[in-house]
Amino acid sequence: MADEGNQSEIAALRARIATLEAQAAKRPGHRPPRLRSFLSALLIVIGCVLAPLGIVAAWTADIVGDTDRYVSTVAPLASDPDVQAAVANRVTGAVMEHIDLPSLLEGVAPDQRPLAQKALGKLGDGFEGAVRSFVHDKAEDVVSSPAFETIWTGANRTVHTALVSALTGNKEGAVQIKNDSVTLDLAPVIEQVKTRLVDAGLGVAAKIPQIHTDFTILRSDDIGRVKTGFRLLELVGVWLPILAVVLVVAGVLLAAHRRRTLIASALGFALAALILGIALTVFRTVYLNALPDTVSQPAAASVYDALVRFLRITIRMVVVLGVVLALAAWLSGPGRYATVVRQAWHSGIAATRASADRAGLRTGPVGVFVGRHRRWITWILVAAAVVAFVLWPHPTGWVVVGLALALLFAFAVTDFLAEDAQDAEHPAAAGGGPPVGPR
Repeated sequence: MADEGNQSEIAALRARIATLEAQAAKRPGHRPPRLRSFLSALLIVIGCVLAPLGIVAAWTADIVGDTDRYVSTVAPLASDPDVQAAVANRVTGAVMEHIDLPSLLEGVAPDQRPLAQKALGKLGDGFEGAVRSFVHDKAEDVVSSPAFETIWTGANRTVHTALVSALTGNKEGAVQIKNDSVTLDLAPVIEQVKTRLVDAGLGVAAKIPQIHTDFTILRSDDIGRVKTGFRLLELVGVWLPILAVVLVVAGVLLAAHRRRTLIASALGFALAALILGIALTVFRTVYLNALPDTVSQPAAASVYDALVRFLRITIRMVVVLGVVLALAAWLSGPGRYATVVRQAWHSGIAATRASADRAGLRTGPVGVFVGRHRRWITWILVAAAVVAFVLWPHPTGWVVVGLALALLFAFAVTDFLAEDAQDAEHPAAAGGGPPVGPR
């Protein structure tokens, strides 16, 4: 009879729920579940599609708007062996074009010149090769010295605005776009090489006029589109990634099953960033293979890697953040394995608290306060972690991991204190009697 009564109550409850759902469906402005799910999925998909563009836009705005960050991006290239070798070769070629080899005989005594000219004729290319090797050695000395690092860093700091102007279409400044290339004038480096050649006894180098030669920073066969895309990304700046995040958040809030949607959205965001990282690697190969023979591929690879280094750091950060958010949403859910993990967590905290109790350690009124306001404290800790992440200048994946671990530690402390507060209110449950020690 009891079972029949329970079944009747369950049937009545189901009927009541059906009635309430029917009434809710008739309310003005009510969206059918299918439409709501469709809108949620649409917003999330758009947000995930915009995520890679948002990352690139933020990187572009960062490079454009922050001279110090740009300089810190390209400064390590001054000590890169491939870049140094490419600059030394370029400078050597420019200097050799302006050295008149026969004029080297001007320092020879008149009665010895016929013999020297005869020897010079026999040496032929060998003599030119010896001079080129001598010039190249001096060029290598310059590019491997602190003077080159100073020239490189100072020039890039000075021409940061010019680089932006070049990418936005202005052809004035030390950095220019010509022949589908972004180039840097190496005249200051050549002047250093000329000085060293003269000091080493090659007086003819003093007659070399001022030489302006270019070192290619970037090259594209369709630089017009690059400039247009760069300008567009510069305009949207940080607003595009914010829009992407807002769309995903709106999609999660609109979803019927928010926890599962949050997990899927976080992983989708991470996947979109990962695809961008893969695209950067693929584009690197395509870009280097498309370079002409006159451009050093090793140096171009070093420049490419330096320019996209912070972009890759941001990509890794977004991937880690997405995985951490998905993991947090899953662990807080009602799933079987998530419940097991939480139970193990609380068991560990309880064991630690029990050990502290046996050692006579008490938290006093602090534990009682934490126990009463545990929910609020938890949300405050989460908000603090979010604020720390937002205010952190250029966070990395390790920053995300560090904040997550710090938040877990704060949760552990909160649980430890909250457990102690529960024992203070229910001492019998903890051990059958009042706790020993001051409260």
